[in-house]
Amino acid sequence: MKIQRVEPARLFSVGIADEKLSHVATISLEANEQITFLSPEGMEYDLVRKQWGYYATPSLQGRLRSNGMRAALTRNVETGRIFVVLVEIGKEQLWRAYNAKERQEFLTWLDELPPQGVSNH
Repeated sequence: MKIQRVEPARLFSVGIADEKLSHVATISLEANEQITFLSPEGMEYDLVRKQWGYYATPSLQGRLRSNGMRAALTRNVETGRIFVVLVEIGKEQLWRAYNAKERQEFLTWLDELPPQGVSNH
């Protein structure tokens, strides 16, 4: 793993509401390395690099949920772009307000998708 701090932080605007973000670090992972992000409340979010790409979230119905988050699929109604977001349980109202401001429509909770048979694709 290699961590490169961005100093000073790169500030930029995103979204319809022109929110400001701070790019504070860049992290490079090798295959089979994991980083864990911690919220101030102690919630954990894992990202794992594999040879073929990334596990973008922990298991949706298991570790992600037990760490107080749910994954949702949303779409921006103006651009049609689709996003996977992680919503902290108990902060759904803040997320709904954000969706309204950013003109995002809720598509589905990813942990509520019906189970399917085992597939090779």
